Amino acid sequence: MRILVVDDEIVVAELLADAVRSQGHEVTVVNDPHEGLRLLRQLGTDAVFLDVYMPEMSGIEFLRRLRRTHPTLPVILVTGQARPDDIDEARRLGVADIVEKPRIIKNLSHALASLQRSSFDPDAGR
Repeated sequence: MRILVVDDEIVVAELLADAVRSQGHEVTVVNDPHEGLRLLRQLGTDAVFLDVYMPEMSGIEFLRRLRRTHPTLPVILVTGQARPDDIDEARRLGVADIVEKPRIIKNLSHALASLQRSSFDPDAGR
């Protein structure tokens, strides 16, 4: 799968990318959500790992914008400690899974396996 990681925390983004690559997936990392939205238009992305809290644009706002052009693209929300309202809104916007940063490596394998088992359309992000 081709995964786009959008997280303003460089260390977390690279840790996540390394873990995803180690499972045989292609990964593109961006630390700016605006750049992430631009890349979605250019890349054939199969899924997005998205941080909830970023200074330039919240993950929820990113998700709203993403859904306008990619309504079925699987998104896994990555959060350190999200507010319940944000989690509810993310679920309403159709996130595939929510992974907590403190347990990211353990939960990452589960989230990726769930995506691969699901019947998502591999052409949805193109």
